[in-house]
This record gives sequence, structure tokens and C-alpha cells, in this order.
Amino acid sequence: MAEKILIIDDDLDTLRLVGMMLQKQGYQIIAASNGQQGLDLAFAEIPSLILLDVMMPQMDGYEVARNLRSNPRTVNIPILMFTAKSQLDDKVTGFEAGADDYLTKPTHPAELQAHVRALLARASKAKVNPPTGPASDKPAHVIGVLGARGGLGATTVALNLASATEQISKTVVIMAEFRPGQGTLVEDLGLPKPKGLTELLNMPVKEITRDIIKEKISKHKSGLRILCASPQPREASLQDNAQHFLAILSKMTFMAQYLVVDLGCGLTSLNQKLIPSFDEILVVTEPFTNPLIHTRHLIDNLNALGADESKVRLAVNYRIRSEAQLSAPQVQEKIQYPIEVTFTPAPELLMQAIRVQTTAFLAQTESLTNQQYTSLANKIIGRAKQTA
Repeated sequence: MAEKILIIDDDLDTLRLVGMMLQKQGYQIIAASNGQQGLDLAFAEIPSLILLDVMMPQMDGYEVARNLRSNPRTVNIPILMFTAKSQLDDKVTGFEAGADDYLTKPTHPAELQAHVRALLARASKAKVNPPTGPASDKPAHVIGVLGARGGLGATTVALNLASATEQISKTVVIMAEFRPGQGTLVEDLGLPKPKGLTELLNMPVKEITRDIIKEKISKHKSGLRILCASPQPREASLQDNAQHFLAILSKMTFMAQYLVVDLGCGLTSLNQKLIPSFDEILVVTEPFTNPLIHTRHLIDNLNALGADESKVRLAVNYRIRSEAQLSAPQVQEKIQYPIEVTFTPAPELLMQAIRVQTTAFLAQTESLTNQQYTSLANKIIGRAKQTA
């Protein structure tokens, strides 16, 4: 199959000429005439290389490059900036934004073709022998777990889902607490490195590599890998470091086969930036009227952010035993959205798991809770295989 090249340029003559030139060399060409259209095509088509103009209205090439580098699906696609801007500062800015190579317009066709071939060859070699040794050269299946509001058990769901997925898939699974200042897993699981996430958020973005992240990740006795958030409330302000979170997420995507991210609750400004990076989003709610109203609005907001029904799943968490709770059919009728999974109350099991510093999924392997997480993990593993 011919290698696919995406050209992003608002100059239609350049689009036509360069496109025809590269088509004659046997490449498959797709084109976009502005930055947003280019991003949409890049995320949808995952080209082998992107030829990117700098000077475009509304969203220039630097911003396009930063967006590409912050998304796990496009983080490793080679970017060749092709522009009339020839000053040294312009080139430096391009490389800092994520460009792999830089050509100044006008250029001889042979020179352009040589740069394209070199970038594609380098990218192909990197896939065979990744320089930083990730668990896989394919991106992980990334699941975000999001509470409709606080106190609904989203962290518990994320942890046990990650534990079940690790045990069933027999692959590398990472869970990340993206909740600075609100971490709970260090104490619950008896883990080292209580400031793993904090240390990453306090270093320059450029220094965040897979090797550095690996040093900050704790490994539970079960084999599950966890990037822990600190429980220090004053560190909640680190949530504003969106570029750090995007960098961490993009690097971890190539360190495991499955990545489960605890997003806390609600659509914070950080979560809104992270949403496009997820293959699935599991929204956690409980069977009472007010949380369900929040949940319906949250799902609508997620849809507006580009996460359609193929990505958004609903988990109804029956955390307590109460006759006031709505039944699953009543929840379905009220929220008008399919339920992916329901979790029955298991407060004693959760407390037992904390006492022995393990997950509820592992604490009692014959429990109904174990069966429910097994079912959910199998569904996710099945979907991941279909899209691989």
C-alpha cells in the first residue's frame, strides 16, 4: 500500500503542485487548506507523514504541530514544515513546536522528495526498533474514567477496571491518577513513589520522556503499574499544567497495551483538553435523580467535544444499599442512554481490599464484583482488538 502524505497549506496552488509531484512518486496524497481541517484529517487518516505550511490564517502551522504532538494518535507522525519563512528564529520555533524537518519555499522538487524519503525511512526504522524501548510500537487503548460529579467512586472503578484488564489481557496495563492533590492509591495500595505525578508536573515539558515516566511509576504486587497522584491538597493547582498532562499521556500511550486514566469528576478545563485523546470514556454515575441529571448533561457535553456514542460508555455504581435508588431499567428510562455496566454494592469487600492493600477485583476472585469487572474488561479488550 502506498504511503499516505497529508499536505496542509492554505495556498491552493501549492497544494496542487506539491500533491501532483508526490503522487508521481507513488505516494497517496490527502490535502487540507487550513489548520483545523488538517488536524481533523490527521486524526482520522493517521498519515505516514505531514507536510505542513506555517503561515495560515486562524491556526498557524506551529499551533497545528503542537496539537499533533499532544495527541497520542499523531504524536509520532513525522512533520516536515514547508514554508516561505526562512529566518533562524522561525526554524527554531518550528522545531520546538514538534517539526522533524524544515524546508524553505521555493525548493527544488528533488530536494523535497529527498527530505520526504529520508523522514519516511527514519520513521519506518523507529517503528521496528523504537529508541526508548516502549512495551509496544502500537499505541495503547486509552480509557478515561470520569465521574459525573464528586464522590461517585470513579477512582475505585478506574482502579478495578485496570486491575481486571491487566489480569485478563496478560499485557502491560498502566493506571494514571490525573488528580493532583487528591491521590488515594498510595495509601490504599501501599505503593512507593507517592509524588510520581507531581514530579513530572514540576519539570519542563521537554524533559518528560518515557524513561523518566517509567522511573515515576509504581508497580503493585499484582503487576499493575500506577502513576500516583499526591494527596497534598496544595498540589491541586498543578492541574493547570495542561501541556504537561498531554505530554505524559502521549508518552504513556507507547508504554503499555492498555492505559486507564482516572480523570476525577466533571469537565474541568484540563479534562476538556484531554478528551480527544481517549479511545473510550467511561462515565460513572449513581442511581439517584440528581446525579443522573448531571450525567445526561455531561454526556451531551462530551458529544459536543467530539466524543460521540461510539466512545462514551455509562457505568452505574450502586455504592450503597438503599431502597431509594432507581433500578437499572428506571435509570435507562430517565437518562435515555445505554448502560454499559452496573456495579452492585460491596462496601465490605472494598474495605477488605484496602486492609490487604489490593484491588477489590483481586481480593475475592469469586465475588459478583469480580464478575462485573471481568465482563467490563472483556468488552473493552474485545473493542480494542477490533480497532487494532
